[in-house]
Amino acid sequence: MATNVDIKDVQAHLAQYQGDRYVDGWAALWDKGGNLPWDKGFPNPALEDVLVQQKGTLGGPIAQDAQGQSYRRKALVPGCGRGVDVLLLASFGYDAYGLEYSAAAVEACRKEEAEEHSWDRVRDQTVGRGKVTFVQGDFFDDAWLQKIGVELNGFDLIYDYTFFCALNPALRPKWALRHTQLLAPSPSGNLICLEFPRHKDPQAPGPPYSSSSSAYMEHLSHPGEEIPYDNGLVKHEPLRGPSKAGLERVAYFQPERTHQIGQGENGVIHDRVSIWRRRN
Repeated sequence: MATNVDIKDVQAHLAQYQGDRYVDGWAALWDKGGNLPWDKGFPNPALEDVLVQQKGTLGGPIAQDAQGQSYRRKALVPGCGRGVDVLLLASFGYDAYGLEYSAAAVEACRKEEAEEHSWDRVRDQTVGRGKVTFVQGDFFDDAWLQKIGVELNGFDLIYDYTFFCALNPALRPKWALRHTQLLAPSPSGNLICLEFPRHKDPQAPGPPYSSSSSAYMEHLSHPGEEIPYDNGLVKHEPLRGPSKAGLERVAYFQPERTHQIGQGENGVIHDRVSIWRRRN
């Protein structure tokens, strides 16, 4: 029988895997089995609300090509865990792709797909359900793209909730740069970030690492560039304009609902949603 894993044990385990070896640390956790502490068993309701309320910004799951032919837009969830967000996106009509480095995680995703859930019902019968694809690979290389037959800059929607905060902050420049390589041109391509944990002590150990809105802003505005930190917080010196290669934040707001872990006392919501596009 699977046992729960304490977050402090996770942090101690991952501390043994430095730099690019972080992926092996996550894979080893999946290989051990167990109920991982970040797994809530269902999507964050903030994502569901964004897909409903921000359709005007996101554009919806169906688009038309230059010849007027309709097609399903592609959505990606890197570090998708058990794939619940992937299944939610497919229920809205996107062809949804979940990426995990661990073979055990991909297998867990496929088992989750076989289950029945109330939250992944088809939202619009005229649109229908999109295709679900789970793929094993490293976010930072292209081999997994070749497996699924998707080109660079081929994703119309990317969703990041517990991926940014799971990475050692030293990898954040690569994280931001990679999104510019995967996201479709503006206005078709939208990156949704559910910013978490914004309220954590920036000097406390991770994962999850404290992830302020200013950290998302600095890294996504300057992809691939080293961003200075001081005691876990982004240093704002000197002030500078965004890189031409950077992403532009087109929406930013407090969600009406989120997982309990993103709330403080009396249900105060600390999480924020930001939506980003490539600059024209």
